[in-house]
Amino acid sequence: MQALFIGHAYIDITFLTDWMPAGDEKHVASAYAISFGGNAVTAAFCCAKLGIAPDVLATVADDWLGRMFLDMATRYGITIHARKVRTSSLSFIMPNDGKRAIVRCRDDDYIDSFPTLHLSGCRVLHVDGHQPDAAIHYARLCREAGILTSLDGGGLRSNTHELLGFIDVAIVAERLCQQMGHEPAAMLDYLKSRGCRLGGVTLGERGLVWYDRTGTVRTLPAIAVPPARVLDTSGAGDVFHGAYIYSYLTNPAKGWEKHFRFAQAAAAYKIQRLGNEAGLPTLAEIAAVEREFEMQS
Repeated sequence: MQALFIGHAYIDITFLTDWMPAGDEKHVASAYAISFGGNAVTAAFCCAKLGIAPDVLATVADDWLGRMFLDMATRYGITIHARKVRTSSLSFIMPNDGKRAIVRCRDDDYIDSFPTLHLSGCRVLHVDGHQPDAAIHYARLCREAGILTSLDGGGLRSNTHELLGFIDVAIVAERLCQQMGHEPAAMLDYLKSRGCRLGGVTLGERGLVWYDRTGTVRTLPAIAVPPARVLDTSGAGDVFHGAYIYSYLTNPAKGWEKHFRFAQAAAAYKIQRLGNEAGLPTLAEIAAVEREFEMQS
């Protein structure tokens, strides 16, 4: 185990449509994609696509969607540590003009407790706050063992405040700021107060505001992908997280600004493709984005 990701697994159904029917009406979508989904889960698949297959503690149901998810993980070399639920979770995602509407069907009524895992060799833990008991348990263990802990703070969850006390790298969405009533600058101060050694807020087309280990606040502008090429922004944040974890694992001595710039290039690739799987870049594809937008490596 080089890295452990903990989250909730979905099957994502993403489709493009210019009109949503109502009542007894019907309409044909222009394109669709079916793939794995979930914040930490998609980040794990991104890390695997780039070359380091992590272990994933995820919800799994004994149904045909659950088996499809396990088949996907096998193809990427990902080891799944299953936490049983009765029904697989689904996300229906409708991208539109740089935004996306999402309808989710989720079963988080766990049949059993989370599995006990041996962390020998593990260098990074990445969580998204789902499976709150497992996230807290392993974040505490990893913090005590000196293993880097990372959080995707996509939204406010029941354990967010407590969990942040065990997180080294907390990159949160602007949505969390809104839910907590904080401006991005105040959110950075809050993350510092919880003991996060690095913290940041993703601001979409306005880039990333973050602070380094010295507490210095920095900004990274977004990559200016032409609007006409933006197809599906869903999953871009997850790809961002998976890419910076991969970058850290391959070269932990590299500065975090470089890890984040690498991750921005990965996310820029994702938003130009429909669905999570099609949006996972290779190293060569990230390098192509960096060349096109004249990013410093």
